[in-house]
Amino acid sequence: MSEGRVMLWSIMGTIAAICTTVGFIPQIIQGIKTRELKDVSPVMLSLLLVGCSLWLAYGVHLKNPIIALANGFTLSFVVTIFFLRTLFKRNKR
Repeated sequence: MSEGRVMLWSIMGTIAAICTTVGFIPQIIQGIKTRELKDVSPVMLSLLLVGCSLWLAYGVHLKNPIIALANGFTLSFVVTIFFLRTLFKRNKR
């Protein structure tokens, strides 16, 4: 594969990683503003937690910083949403 194609795929991968990672930030902001995250499925969060952990391990194994960093940040956002969801649920009681 030519160097130009490799660069194009690297750019596309980076943009995809940024979009999927940053996509969690609005949910965190909305949750903090409303102090409500009960509509966020704990099953979905659990699956994302496992999936991102595995992707992170895979990225580290491949020594691929794009995969590793994107999934490391995504994992931290998923953990944040899980934590806030639990915190807000406890405070409602």
